[in-house]
This record gives sequence, structure tokens and C-alpha cells, in this order.
Amino acid sequence: MSENTKAILVISFGTSFPDTRKRTIEAIEKDIADAYPGYRIYRAWTSKMIMKKLLRTENRKIFSVREAMEAMKADGITEVIVQPTHVINGIENDLMKEDALAYADSFVQIRFGAPLLTSEQDNDEVVQAVADEFSALPKGSAVVLMGHGTTHYANAIYAALDYRFKDNGYPNIFLGTVEAYPSLDSLLRQVGEQNPRSVVLAPFMIVAGDHATNDMAGDNPDSWRRKFEEAGFTVTCVMKGLGEYPAIRRILLRHVAEAE
Repeated sequence: MSENTKAILVISFGTSFPDTRKRTIEAIEKDIADAYPGYRIYRAWTSKMIMKKLLRTENRKIFSVREAMEAMKADGITEVIVQPTHVINGIENDLMKEDALAYADSFVQIRFGAPLLTSEQDNDEVVQAVADEFSALPKGSAVVLMGHGTTHYANAIYAALDYRFKDNGYPNIFLGTVEAYPSLDSLLRQVGEQNPRSVVLAPFMIVAGDHATNDMAGDNPDSWRRKFEEAGFTVTCVMKGLGEYPAIRRILLRHVAEAE
């Protein structure tokens, strides 16, 4: 079978922030394209709101999952690897699979790569990637990571990973979520008990987009930065999405290989 009938569909939640998009989503797509020259690379996003915004503000059309499946079908693609850049196996990932599998009869084969945090190996490698990223911080600093959070049962991975940081020898790294548990209140209490000299806030999301800019580093009184400052900490915000970490991109590349 001709190689040009094979495709990798890279599916992201999306972002309306062009700088972080280039450094994260597009960097992931480029790494995959470089590693798989015999495959055609397609893009789809799952956030309809962000896709509408980009069409309005940049005149940039991004496929939904179903639109991407239609495009690949029209282009004569027969074998598809679907690789999400989602952090967890949550609601977005479940809906993405439903949309893609609606086209199962249109392709010889559809395979799915795993989201970032799926296996024990993934969890350990992500912990190490984050720990390495902040290894140069002065002693007495704490790193507080902002995950998204979800009502899906997969949200349990955030608390599990927070524990894994400590269990792997990084007691100064904390992981919480903006929309679920562990919450900001939990983090303020736990970080307060450790009483570090300073706090570094960073997104635990593929992109450093709206949540990182507003909910984490924003000037509004409910932002994580403001709340930690009110608690008496010196706060630094690192606006770097997980997609910028080469080690994180390598995990997603491994997931493509495992799907292949």
C-alpha cells in the first residue's frame, strides 16, 4: 500500500494565543512530521469556541475532528493514526474518539495514540521532565503547577501526580487544577505549611494560553498569582506550556510509535 495513503491526525484542544501556539501545538506537529516523513499530517482542534475565534480574528480555518476525517477521506487516506495532545484521558479525549470512530467505515484502519498521562511510564517521565525544567531554582523555592481539571473521573491523575512528585524526591513541586481538585485552597494550605521563600507558578497544560495568562498570572483578584502574593509569597510566573518541553514532546512521539 502506498505510503501517501497514511496520515497522522494531531488533535489539540486549541488556543487563540498565537505565540504559544507556535511554540507548543505547532512544535509537536513539526516533531511528528519530521519523525514520520511517509505520513501526511493533519490538524484538528476540539474547542469550537477557539476555532470560531480564530476564524474571526485571523481568518484561519481549523478543522474539527469530523471535518478532518472528511478531509482525509476526500484525500484518499486509508490508514489513520490519531494522536491527541490532550494531557489526560478526559471528556475532550472521549468525545474526540467518538467523532473519529464515526468514520470507521471510511478507512481501512484508525488507530489512537494515548494522551500525555496514560501509563506509569508516562507519569514518571512527566514528573522527571518538570523536575528537570525547574532544577536550577534556588533552594527554598516552591513550584506550583496549574492543571486544567475536569469533572471526569480521570481528574484523579492530578492528585496522584502531585503525590508522585513528592514520592520521587521533589517535595517542593505542587500540582493543582483551576477547575477541580486539588484546588487553589488546597495548594495555598500545603505550600504554606512548607513556607518557601518564593513561589514559581507555571501552567501544567500543553499551551500557556487563556488560563495561564488570566487565571494563573492575571491581575484579577482571584488569580493564583494574586492569591499567593496575598498569602505573603514572592511570586514569579513562568509562561511556558508543556508543549515547549522537548521531553514532553518526546512522550507524545512515543505514543505515536506505540499506536503505529
